[in-house]
Amino acid sequence: MPEINTDHLDEQQVQLLAEMCILIDEDDNKIGAETKKNCHLNENIEKGLLHRAFSVFLFNTENKLLLQQRSDAKITFPGCFTNTCCSHPLSSPGELEEKDAIGVRRAAQRRLKAELGIPMEEVLPEEINYLTRIHYKAQSDGIWGEHEIDYILVVKKNVTLDPDPNEIKSYCYVSKEELQELLEKAASGEIKITPWFKIIAETFLFEWWENLNHLNQFIEHEKIHRM
Repeated sequence: MPEINTDHLDEQQVQLLAEMCILIDEDDNKIGAETKKNCHLNENIEKGLLHRAFSVFLFNTENKLLLQQRSDAKITFPGCFTNTCCSHPLSSPGELEEKDAIGVRRAAQRRLKAELGIPMEEVLPEEINYLTRIHYKAQSDGIWGEHEIDYILVVKKNVTLDPDPNEIKSYCYVSKEELQELLEKAASGEIKITPWFKIIAETFLFEWWENLNHLNQFIEHEKIHRM
């Protein structure tokens, strides 16, 4: 694996690079484990390294979507606006469990706490709806990137927030109209959004949003959307 100098990067974020992600093949079958660092190096991504991830879309009872702006300390896509929470299940017994995507949902509960300070008991794994999976690849800069099969998770709940500033620069709840304005600002280069959020917002998000109380019709656990 290539040696990359991380001295100039944020210390807390560099520690997280040692976490072990779940390596998968293109059909999301587990084939091993590798550090978060190695999973996110473009050099490895170009050789086909692919890992499992998730994206949470959390709506409050007013049907507003919680967005975050990634902190400038983040190694991939710093300062970008994105959906509520995006991260990875780890190669640990509880998060490797695949039945009903329970491992991924436990990982989402863990990261909602770590990034946004949402108490674990406020969002239980069984309250997190797993809809479908998206396979995408994107470069962040010359060194770092993403190549993931992303589990799309939706939660509808009012929650308590206490974000970690090392993870999150800002956050806001938006209506459909406000998100549309944000996407237009991103298109004109006024702000930056993450590539996975752009893909999901342009493809699926507004239809899900219209049907938050009837999400079962969008469940496609067999399918992996290749974006």
